[in-house]
Amino acid sequence: MGNQTNFNRRSFLGATASSFTILPRRLLGGPGYVSPSEKVNIAYIGCGTQGFRQLIQALPKSDVQITSVCDPNEESSDYIEWGRHELRNKIRNFLDEPRWDEGVEGCRCGRSVGKEIVEAYYAKKSGSSSYAGCSAYSDFRELLEAEADVDALYIMTPDHLHATIALAAMKKGKHAVTHKALANVYHELKLAVDASIQTRLATHMFCSSSMKSTPQLCEWIWSGAIGDVHEVHNWSSRPYWPQGMTQRPTEKVDIPKGMDWQLWLGPVPDRPYHPSYTHAVFRGWYDFGAGALGDMGHYSLFQIFKILKLSFPSSVEASRSQYWEIVDHLWKKQENLISYPRASTIHWEFPAREGMPPVSLYWYDGGLRPPIPEELEKDGKPMPDEGLLFVGDRGKILADFSGGDPRIIPEEKMKAFQPPPETLSRPIDGLDQWLRACKGGPASSASFENVFPFSEAIALGNIALRVPQKLQWDSEKKTFTNNADAAKFLHRTYRPGWEL
Repeated sequence: MGNQTNFNRRSFLGATASSFTILPRRLLGGPGYVSPSEKVNIAYIGCGTQGFRQLIQALPKSDVQITSVCDPNEESSDYIEWGRHELRNKIRNFLDEPRWDEGVEGCRCGRSVGKEIVEAYYAKKSGSSSYAGCSAYSDFRELLEAEADVDALYIMTPDHLHATIALAAMKKGKHAVTHKALANVYHELKLAVDASIQTRLATHMFCSSSMKSTPQLCEWIWSGAIGDVHEVHNWSSRPYWPQGMTQRPTEKVDIPKGMDWQLWLGPVPDRPYHPSYTHAVFRGWYDFGAGALGDMGHYSLFQIFKILKLSFPSSVEASRSQYWEIVDHLWKKQENLISYPRASTIHWEFPAREGMPPVSLYWYDGGLRPPIPEELEKDGKPMPDEGLLFVGDRGKILADFSGGDPRIIPEEKMKAFQPPPETLSRPIDGLDQWLRACKGGPASSASFENVFPFSEAIALGNIALRVPQKLQWDSEKKTFTNNADAAKFLHRTYRPGWEL
């Protein structure tokens, strides 16, 4: 555990300043030249499958230097991937090492593997036989104390640690970027947003903020392509992981060698280790994940909120799948108090705003979908497994789940449609938005402050899954006005020493 090298990274990089500075490119080496002083020194927190998928996208960025990695698991080959050797093959291609991890059964991840990937990439990039400029930690708190030259934290842990780590980073004056969800508890979401506003540090949450179809849909809908939009339907094929559990696992399982289970739990109250909690399956538990809505809804609601100029909802209600068992020759409903349902629908209502009428937003998951629009039936087309449907008083727009490939239905209306001119700028890559902000540029469109409205809607939707009532929300006071019991789900019970 902890830093295993005293290697001076700034000396290796040739930096002459002890703090992060920006020098004009024209003074350093002409167009396209990136000075080491322009690099953002990043500690990468979370070395699982999704962490590595994004690590190999971040490493080639000319203004990124990964200086440390961190994960409570040192190394194991029990991670879950989309296909056999899917991740291994991506890393092989990335490193141009066709025999990387040869002979390893399963999917190998953990902090030692993260360090291995980072150092192999930088060695190859520099033309050296080796590189030793990446430290490895099990505890992000120890990393923050020891690595003074880190500028930012890149957070790819399970959901229950996102806000805890982001808050620790901002308290130390570090920029923060995190995977969705920003938090899986409303209280922590609000704390992270408030801290970002107070510190003015560069923050970003990954949520498909670089989709070019979003300004396109803004132009279409704002110009009246389908009239006033009064309904939106959004459906996902998730969850792919287990949900609907009514009991926690009870069998005793030894903690794997190299895994610090207490660090993995973080703020969540103590319980015995079990693999049913870790890796990709954490998403299904209220304590650790944000369910299907939290996993996928950030990608689509970012677009919906921008297109329809939405802010905070006035109400939210949900319906959820149920599960019954035969117990002693009697049917008995199994109460689920610990995990997200196998399937659900959620409905938010939003008031009128900026010349737009009130709108209802409907979410579906677990294989549930809205009724097939008659316009799609007219075209003889099937309902997609995932999608986004805008319903206006003069027509409908159907798009992919997050708004890609939008088209007015039926096809004859799309053929007759004359798109308005492009008047809105198209976004750059989300990570590039954040890196630009780290160096003093404008805030990312998915900064913590900017994602708060739809992140709040998602957090409230997940609370509605646990309450059999339509909830009225006071967006000013940040409280439910008709159900005091629902307020308990705005917070979590913290393990001693992890309180926020």
